[in-house]
Amino acid sequence: MPHTPYMSAIDISASGLRAQRIRMNAIAENIANLNTTRTEEGGPYRRQLTVLSSKKGSGAFQEYLEDAKIDLCATHDVHLEPLKGEKADLGMHGVEASIELDNRPAKMIFDPTHPDANPAGYVAMPNINIVEEMVNMIAASRSYEANVTAITSVKSMARAAMEI
Repeated sequence: MPHTPYMSAIDISASGLRAQRIRMNAIAENIANLNTTRTEEGGPYRRQLTVLSSKKGSGAFQEYLEDAKIDLCATHDVHLEPLKGEKADLGMHGVEASIELDNRPAKMIFDPTHPDANPAGYVAMPNINIVEEMVNMIAASRSYEANVTAITSVKSMARAAMEI
């Protein structure tokens, strides 16, 4: 089966689903390690950040858009100025997610009874804010839902096109 524009659109949304899954896993790990003061690397747990970036490339969807593009006439020289010359880069093909460790310093909490307390009685705790993590979780959930909706819409359009 040839790679259709519908499949490219689904691939783009699927990359968004994968990225949001990685983001949710990082958030869950941050919440689970909220009070972890000792790791294998030494010191408190370091918060994980999900970095999202666009994935570029050429593919069937971009080729379809380039083929379908027509030259537009401008009624004035300043109209449609960005379209003059080279065609716009439509080569975005989804999103990639990577995990980085947060570089913010640990929170120092006074608790002389804690086994990991320093001689002054302070314990280095992970710099994780539960409210920030919950907000990030809600945003990731909404993004996931938006990608599911986009896939559902593409499937509906493909189904309707087959009925023509």
